[in-house]
Amino acid sequence: MATSEEIKGIFPEMVNRLVPEKADGIDAVIQFDLSGDNGGMFWVKIANGSAENGEGSVDNPTMTLKAAADDWFAVSTGQMNAMQAFMSGKIKIQGDMSIAMKMQTLFA
Repeated sequence: MATSEEIKGIFPEMVNRLVPEKADGIDAVIQFDLSGDNGGMFWVKIANGSAENGEGSVDNPTMTLKAAADDWFAVSTGQMNAMQAFMSGKIKIQGDMSIAMKMQTLFA
């Protein structure tokens, strides 16, 4: 099971791994609603080819990703395939599905 620190560490790492040329023209806020032990609400904002992150909920996110914290940790560390996790219902997406489809290329 991922620790609270490991879960919280995912989001600054996503910001660090943003591929600016892939993010060009994207203006989106992604809300992460992670359930279970060490879960919580987190967000990543992408605008002007850069990103920032934080904890808590945001008003009117472009997309919301819902998953168990351990499942999202497994996806974000390459232990679980994101598409398989989505198809099996371990990840649920609300809002702009096109952002979800771009996530794998947005972050190296």
